[in-house]
Amino acid sequence: MDEPVFTEEELEAGRLLFARDCQFVAGAATEAMLPDLDLPEVAFAGRSNVGKSSLLNALTGRRNLARTSNTPGRTQQLNFFDLGGRLVLCDLPGYGYAKASKSDVERWGKLTQNYLRGRADLRRVLILIDARRGLKEADAEVMSALDEIALSYQIVLTKADKLKPGPLKKLVADTGARIRKRPAAHPHLAVTSALKGDGIAELRAGLTQLAEG
Repeated sequence: MDEPVFTEEELEAGRLLFARDCQFVAGAATEAMLPDLDLPEVAFAGRSNVGKSSLLNALTGRRNLARTSNTPGRTQQLNFFDLGGRLVLCDLPGYGYAKASKSDVERWGKLTQNYLRGRADLRRVLILIDARRGLKEADAEVMSALDEIALSYQIVLTKADKLKPGPLKKLVADTGARIRKRPAAHPHLAVTSALKGDGIAELRAGLTQLAEG
């Protein structure tokens, strides 16, 4: 699947937006704690330890905006960041394995599900996939749930620098084929490396279009 082509102006608009001040504004462990921010919103979802925090830091050019950890399941609430008063970034708890009790994992899952179903300003969910591992059953379940409620989502391959060009190209083609018939899936994959910066400018440009739409 070909990557979307952005103009120089669109890439520059993305750079300028993500160069703005980005501040943590709220952490929600219950529905009652969900903030009313009245801005376009993008959520970051993925299996535990897929690199959500690293991607958020790379997009915003910060080192510690979102904490990174090798411990799966560290994000234990929905964390909201205000990007220059124009776009809200929401870091969701990882799904799949989490180093936490079963009751806590169930609570995070229910909170996340209710957030996704009821968030009026949510424009898109980014589903992050570790390029070394590809789509798993847990990812397919999330996509099916989003298809059911007609909530737009986009696949973002992370840690793409860990694969050689040949296997990466095959992964992109295979993943694209798997999502092609899914009704709520964005047609283009984002291929990124938070470490090397690959794909970051293009993802910024795409998210900037959501902020402007």
